[in-house]
Amino acid sequence: MALNIVDDVKNDDIALGDVVVEEVPTYDALELTNGGKVATITLAGKHYTLRITKAIKLILTK
Repeated sequence: MALNIVDDVKNDDIALGDVVVEEVPTYDALELTNGGKVATITLAGKHYTLRITKAIKLILTK
């Protein structure tokens, strides 16, 4: 399948016909936690805790 890139679409976007699909950033949870089990993420001045469980699942709490 050939992709046609439209001139007015940002470089991070891919045009598929009339639909524009943004590329989503991907982060490794172990990198966010520096190899540990917990990281703090901030958004708009609020702090959230990201935890990796024993079952290798993610929990995000305020």
